[in-house]
Amino acid sequence: MTATSSARAALAWFGGRLARQLVEVVDAHGPDEVASALARLERTGGWWAVVGEFEGRVRLARFATVREAPLPPSPRGWPGLHPAGWTTSLQHEQYLAACEEVRDRIGCGEVYQVNVCRVLSRRIDPDADLLALAAAVQRDNPAPYAGYVRLPGLEVVCASPELFLERAGRRVRTGPIKGTATEASRLLPKDVDENVMIVDLARNDLSTVCEPGSVEVPALLAAEAHPGLVHLVSRVEGELRAGSGWPDLWAATMPPASVTGAPKSSALRAITDLERSARGPYCGAVGWIDADAGTARLAVGIRTFWADGDPAGERVLRFGTGAGVTWGSDPQGEWDETELKAATLLAVAARPHGARRGL
Repeated sequence: MTATSSARAALAWFGGRLARQLVEVVDAHGPDEVASALARLERTGGWWAVVGEFEGRVRLARFATVREAPLPPSPRGWPGLHPAGWTTSLQHEQYLAACEEVRDRIGCGEVYQVNVCRVLSRRIDPDADLLALAAAVQRDNPAPYAGYVRLPGLEVVCASPELFLERAGRRVRTGPIKGTATEASRLLPKDVDENVMIVDLARNDLSTVCEPGSVEVPALLAAEAHPGLVHLVSRVEGELRAGSGWPDLWAATMPPASVTGAPKSSALRAITDLERSARGPYCGAVGWIDADAGTARLAVGIRTFWADGDPAGERVLRFGTGAGVTWGSDPQGEWDETELKAATLLAVAARPHGARRGL
């Protein structure tokens, strides 16, 4: 676990809350380091931006000032990225084969559902300004859990529709999404089955750290409209047990239920076997924790761009997309779902956007 001091123009913005003046970044790898880092929040206090990766790495960034403000303007524009420039970690036939493998594992009783994902990537100019991309995403694809984070070596543009964890004192809530279509009338029985299965998994996750009998499902299978598509969304919430804190809650719920599968342990084995690229912040957790107020809001890192460096010193922009595979899945239909989920945001990234004045 490493901690770094303030660096170039770091900032975080989530839903109208802007954080500046980076104090430190705590970079934790592995369960023990992550638990130690999260326990530190409860000792140190402060307002922290959070980027948790699917594979376990967690970056916590403490900022000195936080205020209500819009996303700040960018001094540079966004050049636009031609759609043909993206590569995918799983080609079409490979993705179909992965879906068939999941169906085989379901037939053998090994697993009931697996979220199979692919990561799109492309090199970008080292000076490319993802703040300009974030502004375009916020304008053209508004999302309930939108956010932007710029830290040393990492930028994240999040347009997530999905709540991972919300906390107010001892009360915690999650909002799993399963089921996607272009309109509500096109949702399938398979979508309903997926959602109910993942709600059960989310209930089980929270039950390990919540007071017995406190976990409930106040909303089940609500159809929510988002740009270009409709999702089925449920809500699960409970009351944290006395003595349980962020290390316990994180260990119980990460990776998020909706982007793994059921049972979670078997689904994670399948994901390791079948996917050819690390998911990183995609399908992880992106958001904030106010350790002083005892509040937090973390999104599941879907509909999310992120950029980091590589050994050659170049920057790579990535975007993940996936679908839940069950026994009733049609592999081509699952591929089509990944295309649908990516289409709107890749179109936003394809358009050039001018610089904004006033920074």
